[in-house]
Amino acid sequence: MLLKAYAKINISLDAVGKREDGYHLLKMIMQTIELYDLITINKTKEGIKLVSNKPYIPTDERNLGYKAAKLFMDTYNIQGGVDINIKKNIPVAAGLAGGSADAAAVLKGMRSLYEVNASDEELINLGLKIGADVPFCLVGGTALCEGIGEKVTPLPSFKNHILIVVKPSFGVSTKEVYQNLDLSRVYKHPDTEAIIQAVENNDLRQVCSLMKNVLENVTLRKHNILREIKNDMIKMGAVGSMMSGSGPTVFGFFEDMFRAMQCYEKFKTKYNEVFITRTI
Repeated sequence: MLLKAYAKINISLDAVGKREDGYHLLKMIMQTIELYDLITINKTKEGIKLVSNKPYIPTDERNLGYKAAKLFMDTYNIQGGVDINIKKNIPVAAGLAGGSADAAAVLKGMRSLYEVNASDEELINLGLKIGADVPFCLVGGTALCEGIGEKVTPLPSFKNHILIVVKPSFGVSTKEVYQNLDLSRVYKHPDTEAIIQAVENNDLRQVCSLMKNVLENVTLRKHNILREIKNDMIKMGAVGSMMSGSGPTVFGFFEDMFRAMQCYEKFKTKYNEVFITRTI
């Protein structure tokens, strides 16, 4: 069985409080993009075997796809095993939910492969045990995500908008970024309701004028190159540019493919991981 595990970007990311366990309470608009890992899963007699085309990808329980398979098998008492092959295209430690997307695809794949009568809601609850982005990756499209990410409310589609996505050569630890986020120093929060309205109107310019990610306060302060990437994208015709998630990936929305291609070619001379893609 062949599955596509789609990456996401944040159109907005706001931290609105903190739980007693230290997790931040979030309010964010997430968007699936046409950048994906290819996952092949096959039934076997026993155990979990995971391989990947990238040597730096863990192939044991540290891998969220592996974790998803094990959790599914334990939860539904699966008698059998699975082979998982992940062809990785989504950059890692990038703020694009690559690992979470893989986990979501594996959960869906396991449900089909073993013909388990598990509802979408059950899969979402399982997904949350793996990571906060997994519930959104199971739902996909355009959605408002609240809580620690587990409350997913689908929004009208914001598909077919052109994006350039640039991942610099370094990664970022999501945990560290959140640990360094000081909510008392966040003076401007996104107007989530206004962004939802702009999404509903399919108004790209309005969405771009309102886009805001409070985690930029942490990551951009530490990595000035991200500010440069954002500024360069705007200079090259992006309607708006922002960091996705905890970073360090930066994306820019474009209204026409010609300008997007020019931007892509320019960034390709500097960075290895540059993508031209669309919202889906």
